[in-house]
Amino acid sequence: MYKKYLIIANKNDKAGANITTHLSQFRENPLLSGMAEKPSFDFYLIDDEIIYTKNLNLEKINKYDFIIFASKHKSEKKEKTLSVHAPGNWRTNDFGGESGKVCPTSALFQKQIFEKLKANTDEHNLKDYKVTLECTHHGPLIDKPCIFIEIGSTEFEWADRRAGFVIAKTIKDIIQDFHENPYNEVAIGIGGPHYCPNFNKIQLNSNIAVSHVIPQYALPLVEEWIKEAIDKTEEEVDFALLDWKGLGTSEQRQQIIDILEKNYIQWKKTGDVEK
Repeated sequence: MYKKYLIIANKNDKAGANITTHLSQFRENPLLSGMAEKPSFDFYLIDDEIIYTKNLNLEKINKYDFIIFASKHKSEKKEKTLSVHAPGNWRTNDFGGESGKVCPTSALFQKQIFEKLKANTDEHNLKDYKVTLECTHHGPLIDKPCIFIEIGSTEFEWADRRAGFVIAKTIKDIIQDFHENPYNEVAIGIGGPHYCPNFNKIQLNSNIAVSHVIPQYALPLVEEWIKEAIDKTEEEVDFALLDWKGLGTSEQRQQIIDILEKNYIQWKKTGDVEK
């Protein structure tokens, strides 16, 4: 169970500043929290982009159990989004980190924070925002379990106080309520688009908790990526979840199955999961 959380944001990122400003109102006195042995969080605000490992004090980060990066999200379509994803890179590392390397993350934590984000968005009537997972992408590369939680996708949304409050409340809620759940099955995801519509449904409406996601645009699959995704999931992975229609060509589908079966990894199609 995680006890000490660190919230990292770029002070010059409007979304990061928005989220951390709202989150500061939820912060208990660290001394009182420590005496009560409650989970607690600290802030680590920097002047540079948080996706680049070189900008981070890793010695400071390593003193904490779990890291939450609060950030803006950009997209060409400029959709209003509230999103969650694990950091790391598959084929390229154009935006921090290393190619073929991903950060540790928790499938259970991702599932529970995603559920809370959707519930808080509904409760506070942010109907114009799409709540979504994203595939694993961009840096930094660190050794502590972590996630990104983001506001997208333009300056208007980054500064939207409603969005900042909802994400701040979600962070507060997950830190307060996160629990290990032995009844969840744990999976890595393969295939589909960047915003993971099928994995969204599974994360919200099934017993499965999804950790790292390898999207279709990163294919063809590299065997080492599978090992990386499994090794960097905090929980024991039960199987790989395949977004069957989002796996490219029939040759690519067969190559994925061959890699999984060669490594004795069970797999299921997203379409076969009750949700």
